[in-house]
Amino acid sequence: MASILQLPTDDSVLLQVTHSNIKTFASDVRFSPEMTVESVKEKLWKKCGTSVDSMRLELYDDFGAKVCDLSDNTRPFGFYSPQNGYRLHIIDLDPSSVTSGGWLEDTSLVEKYTISEEAYNKLDSNFRKFKESVISKNAMGPQSKIPDNYMEDVCENIKVGDRCEVEPGEKRGVVKFVGTAETLAPGFWVGIQLDEPLGKHDGTVKGKRYFVCPPQHGLLLRPDKVKVGNYPERDPFEEEEEI
Repeated sequence: MASILQLPTDDSVLLQVTHSNIKTFASDVRFSPEMTVESVKEKLWKKCGTSVDSMRLELYDDFGAKVCDLSDNTRPFGFYSPQNGYRLHIIDLDPSSVTSGGWLEDTSLVEKYTISEEAYNKLDSNFRKFKESVISKNAMGPQSKIPDNYMEDVCENIKVGDRCEVEPGEKRGVVKFVGTAETLAPGFWVGIQLDEPLGKHDGTVKGKRYFVCPPQHGLLLRPDKVKVGNYPERDPFEEEEEI
């Protein structure tokens, strides 16, 4: 005979928890009826900060009527017949409790840390000194500005119309532009029309046209990435499969 798998049932109850000192405190907490009242208090202590010894619990039904006080710490919670939707109200009996006086809700009651102007200025590092340092560096300008003639000497043997090969990838093409590019960093650039659509544009970079070529055939790169010479177009059928 086939056995019937029986899953354990969850007999816990879901209650709304409120607090006498923390008006904004409201939490839905699930409890097992087999827990002792003391265990319930220990669970609530971790949530609200009221110690077990200073805690009194009141149970209210879902209409707001008081059901009972949970006065015996040794009794099972289920003895008081809690139901889903009931409210468990915490009363903090300790006048010096961390929850009293609104300290956990009203930040205006917390004394603010202050420091004198003299003491602040004596700190080795503070935000004011950091800000002054940043302003000073910005006023001096960048320390390693690229000169306008950067890589001009590398362009001496590169002229428009030269066949070339570019790195990376050993892509081949023809030189279409040599000079500075106002939409890019200072220094000299070389514009290439590639033989194949392996480029990035049609000779227009950031709205500025430097040369004309078919879409996705154009590259604009530093001259040290360009080698001019006898670089004919590759025959796509020249690499035949060996037999």
